[in-house]
Amino acid sequence: MMTQISKAQLKAQLLSYARQIGFDSCRIAACDTPAHATEFREWLRDGAHGEMNYMQRGEEKRCDPQKVLSGAKSIVVLALNYFQGEFIRRPETAATGRIARYAWGDDYHAVIEAKLDKVDHFLREFGGQQKCYVDTGPILERDHAAQAGIGWHGKNTMLIDERLGTWFFLAEILTTLELPIDEPVEDRCGTCERCIKACPTGAITAPHRLDARRCISYLTIELKGSIPLELRPLIGDRIFGCDDCLDVCPWNRFAQVSHETAFSARESTTGMALREYLRLSDAEFRQLFKNSPIKRIKRRGFLRNVCVALGNAGDLSDLSALERAAADPEPLIAEHAGWAIEQIGARHGINPSNRRTGSKKEAAIS
Repeated sequence: MMTQISKAQLKAQLLSYARQIGFDSCRIAACDTPAHATEFREWLRDGAHGEMNYMQRGEEKRCDPQKVLSGAKSIVVLALNYFQGEFIRRPETAATGRIARYAWGDDYHAVIEAKLDKVDHFLREFGGQQKCYVDTGPILERDHAAQAGIGWHGKNTMLIDERLGTWFFLAEILTTLELPIDEPVEDRCGTCERCIKACPTGAITAPHRLDARRCISYLTIELKGSIPLELRPLIGDRIFGCDDCLDVCPWNRFAQVSHETAFSARESTTGMALREYLRLSDAEFRQLFKNSPIKRIKRRGFLRNVCVALGNAGDLSDLSALERAAADPEPLIAEHAGWAIEQIGARHGINPSNRRTGSKKEAAIS
């Protein structure tokens, strides 16, 4: 039996329930065409999405939410803080890699999907039909989130909330229920361009314009094959994603540590030396990153990234691990390990082809 209350009462109950189950923000947008649908189509035509073909496959749905859920009237936009503070314990005796903050703990998809199921059930009691997404469906989520007033579009294309800064996940629920909408908030970036200047690869080509093909998050996560040679040195020690354009945002001085313990940092993401990762078998990789977003790029993708990071930040003590990786049955790992060996050798004036000559010097660094 459907519960009958006013739209305003339903919205008030929804907001209260969303806070109760852990969301930091819940706001409503009308289920309309996203504001930047035209710009999105142009972005696709320019090929700036790289190999993310799912963007193109879902183009029509992303530009028309009615194609996702016919009869949808409202979009419930939810935000969940994942910030874990600044202190991270890292080994001091070997090169380590940087992993984007959102991936320090458990996979946000599973954490948030469980909460969305609860909201879906809540709305069904009032006769609503829903489609729920957390970075998993054909929807231009930042447009709808900005329209709902969750935050405003930063110049790096990320959303900024004056309370949460940039450290939050977004989730959306399309519903056939008509709910009172919220108003957008004012863009408060002003003349600041710190995020644009901070990008190591120049991927933010203009305010609100990102070329994914140069973005380190794309290169270390979405790209399945070999990382372009000219971009490898720019990746530095980043092995899964990149937070540089977020770290410099002045609004993050207001960020508070998340109350969601599932996002707490793991030893596997913040406490291991890079060369330790190269010892992982496929089974060990899957176990180490169980319930982690890192698991999605598989051992081949992750160790590819680790090799690049060692090529940029490693030293002679990492060569033995890289030589083993250069003999890995997975060609992607082997190729990037070979590149890393060359980079370290060049920095230290060593010809990699002479590594196994048996000289005392070579033996010492092995």
